Amino acid sequence: MAKAPATKTEEKATVTVRQIASPLRRKEDQRATLAGLGLNKIGRERTLEDTPSIRGMIAKVAHMVEVIG
Repeated sequence: MAKAPATKTEEKATVTVRQIASPLRRKEDQRATLAGLGLNKIGRERTLEDTPSIRGMIAKVAHMVEVIG
């Protein structure tokens, strides 16, 4: 008999970020970081998994995003 797969009921921590500045006249790596966060226009918001890599990306473009929650 096969066992049923275990289900995870715990929710992962998330962080919501909002883009507050334009990527125009910014370095290409900063533009790429915004794209990696799923942001491309001022005012857009994304809820992302709260991991060290996401936190590092937010820190890299901290002058262009704000953390909402």
